[in-house]
Amino acid sequence: MKFHGYNALLDECVNRRALRHGQRVHAHMIKTHYLPSVYLRNRLIIFYSKCECLDNARQVLDEMPEKNVVSWTAMISAFSQGGLASESLSLFLQMLKSEPNEFTFATVLTSCLDASGLELGRQIHSLIIKKNFDSHIFVGSSLLDMYAKSGEIHAARGVFECLPERDVVSCTAIISGYAQLNLDEEAIELFRRLQREGMSSNYVTYVSVLTALSGLAALKYGKQVHGHVLRCKLPFYVILQNSLIDMYSKCGSLTYARRTFDNMPERTVISWNAILVGYSKHGMAKEVVELFKLMREENRVKPDSVTFLAVLSGCSHGGMEDRGLEFFNEMMSGKDGFEPETEHYGTVVDLLGRAGRVGEALEFIKKMPFKPHAAIWGSLLGACRLHSNLEIGEFVGRRLLEIEPENAGNYVILSNLYASVGRWEEVKTVRHLMKEKAVIKEPGRSWVEVDQTLHTFHASDRSHPRREEVFAKVRKLSARMKQAGYVPDLSCVLHDVDEEQKEKILLGHSEKLALAFGLMATRDRVPVLVIKNLRICVDCHNFAKSVSMVYGREVSLRDKNRFHHIAGGICSCGDYW
Repeated sequence: MKFHGYNALLDECVNRRALRHGQRVHAHMIKTHYLPSVYLRNRLIIFYSKCECLDNARQVLDEMPEKNVVSWTAMISAFSQGGLASESLSLFLQMLKSEPNEFTFATVLTSCLDASGLELGRQIHSLIIKKNFDSHIFVGSSLLDMYAKSGEIHAARGVFECLPERDVVSCTAIISGYAQLNLDEEAIELFRRLQREGMSSNYVTYVSVLTALSGLAALKYGKQVHGHVLRCKLPFYVILQNSLIDMYSKCGSLTYARRTFDNMPERTVISWNAILVGYSKHGMAKEVVELFKLMREENRVKPDSVTFLAVLSGCSHGGMEDRGLEFFNEMMSGKDGFEPETEHYGTVVDLLGRAGRVGEALEFIKKMPFKPHAAIWGSLLGACRLHSNLEIGEFVGRRLLEIEPENAGNYVILSNLYASVGRWEEVKTVRHLMKEKAVIKEPGRSWVEVDQTLHTFHASDRSHPRREEVFAKVRKLSARMKQAGYVPDLSCVLHDVDEEQKEKILLGHSEKLALAFGLMATRDRVPVLVIKNLRICVDCHNFAKSVSMVYGREVSLRDKNRFHHIAGGICSCGDYW
């Protein structure tokens, strides 16, 4: 009778997370000298774990005269879910004298994420194969999730392909793995394949797919996924709506992003942050400030550090540096309950640098309450390049090469700074340093989506099947643009060659190739969206403005920092970027 009574009470306490009542039940067992069975002790471990009292749960485990696989697995799961990976792994090693089951393996693998954990995860994988648990769907899903989250996507894919059966969890885990590693095309390709094979999807699957589509800026496909979610009548969880806001923003459609945001019955701080970041990336500083004001007026959700980061970034991209400094000073006052973090200081440096206030930015860095890291110096070096401030740029460049000699971007920006003022010997010295350190610059590439197919171009690309047509189109566009007043900005060519050669190099920029192909492959008046993995150069920006004016086409350019919406020869950035 006591067993059933205690069991029923503990079940109720677990369901309600009723810590005090559960403690009374446990205390009653002790006072009455009742010796709980292994089952009831396991229920106590689960109860304390659900109430986040892991010390109490561990004490129950340690005092058990007899433990079974459920006892160990429950405690390992509690540590893992509580973010105590080392404790989880240590406990697993202790229990190996017992026989772990498929649930034990599936649970402990969630703690194998960092470098040391991954190595142990590989050893656990070997043990799983040895004990013939690799065919269990729970274990397989945990294995591929572990490999994917550790960046070992090929190992994850190998596990996935070998699963005897797949469920929505394993399919979602592998798609999410690709998306989180920015392997967006692979994620979408796999999603399409699995859909053809009859895969069922849940809201987590679609969140992963939308993440990948955000990276590709595949708006048409994103709309299709949105429509599919509506037709399937999936519950519109907040995380799914937040992903839709992010996807539409990164695909250049703030109208749809805002519509999704406005129609949300419930908004979290992440929802507000997603729409604020969207406006920020589009350089719409006034809208960012107005939306932030609305967030404060509603007073339902408090802004967090990410909110302020989005607002500061919006002011930086939109040329509202004084307003941005006001927001930063508000943070410094502490009235919102937190102080500026490293990222906020870095954004202020970026804000001052973009505005040409390079000297102020340097003084701001010197007064920071912590040692500036490489990203902050890198932001200032970029501003020095933009505003041709050689004196400060040389100082910052040397600091950066000392701090992170392996970062190719620092060498490139410093080299570009020297080239912009004709200091070609220094350019050669910096490039020699790059070779000496074996530093490799990330190649620039641009892509454009046509009929749900991505066409990617590199500088002076000769790999595209229609390459000759594309180059001919670029030359034709250039001639037409010159008649309309376009003048190539030769300062964007950072090589010591004659002007004719510089102009030829400019024509081979990946942005122009992608834009030319977009114009060739789409009907008149259809907007063209070009994505680039690096920062778009000034000449390609001017070229796109001329194209939009002459051909009456809307052109959108998205680089690694922001969006440029161009119509009638005028860019949304106001040429401030």
